[in-house]
Amino acid sequence: MTPRMLNPGEQSDRKASNRIAVVIPCFNEEITIAEVVQQFRSELPDALICVFDNNSTDHTAERARAAGARVLHESRQGKGYVVQSIFRHIDADVYLMVDGDGTYPPAAVHSLIAPIVTGDADMVVGSRLHAHSHSEFQHINRWGNRLVLAILKLVFHAPLTDILSGYRAFNRRFAKNLALFGGGFEIETELTIKAVARGYRIVEVPVDLAVRPAGSHSKIQFYRDGMLILSTILTLFRDYKPLTFFGSLGLLFVLAALVPGFFVVAEYLKTGLVLKLPPAVLAVGLALCGLLLIAIGLLLHSIARRAQEFDYQLQMLSDQLQRERLRANEEQL
Repeated sequence: MTPRMLNPGEQSDRKASNRIAVVIPCFNEEITIAEVVQQFRSELPDALICVFDNNSTDHTAERARAAGARVLHESRQGKGYVVQSIFRHIDADVYLMVDGDGTYPPAAVHSLIAPIVTGDADMVVGSRLHAHSHSEFQHINRWGNRLVLAILKLVFHAPLTDILSGYRAFNRRFAKNLALFGGGFEIETELTIKAVARGYRIVEVPVDLAVRPAGSHSKIQFYRDGMLILSTILTLFRDYKPLTFFGSLGLLFVLAALVPGFFVVAEYLKTGLVLKLPPAVLAVGLALCGLLLIAIGLLLHSIARRAQEFDYQLQMLSDQLQRERLRANEEQL
């Protein structure tokens, strides 16, 4: 979806009524953080720029503060905890999240926030793997991203080209109503899956990923963080699609029961007796386990549907309260 751009008159009106916060999770980014803050200050001079320092051992906080950013600290180690803190403590109408490593283009910020400002999206993802992007990727990272994307498209039918991008924009409703639990680099996966599963409007904007400057190093550990991401996908698959998850496992058990069961039935039809008890016990056990898993899936599916209805009602109530707050502000003006 291509975001609709605002004309100058609309832009000035929107800026007056929408508070924008640029939030930057950071861990040991003293080489790049000051430049990142200055670049986004140049692009969004009226925005609140917050750097969330995640126990940096270098001069990240000092350089961010000297560049004019508001610096907050998150003691729990991990990007996921930083994002949780951002959504909990920052009050804004538009949230723009970007990494502090200087690899994302500041000029693309206007394309990212435009669908949020116009009300056309709840989350906008800066896609590094879009057909119109020209990104500097290591081959192993590119293939890792494609693997995660393929799994999410298969399981959740996510209509995206980049699941793990750290360059995103959110509206207030999204930031304040989405419960996050991941503590590490799996946070982008959790954001995407929960946004898709809960029906939030998602828009992608192509961005070009640049290489890190000399002396700057990625904090991602490919295999460890890759396993965390896959574990998050599996966990959310279980939580948001319990019938598919447990039903598929149950069906596998039932199909597995057919193998020993076939020989038991064939022997019974031939001799009228069940001479080999272990295959019969195995077949019955596998079949019962499969049926039990299917029953669990049906039960959890019903509970999940009721939870979705409750969540929808809460969102409707939140939207109504928001409209009343805006109406009261307009009356005061």
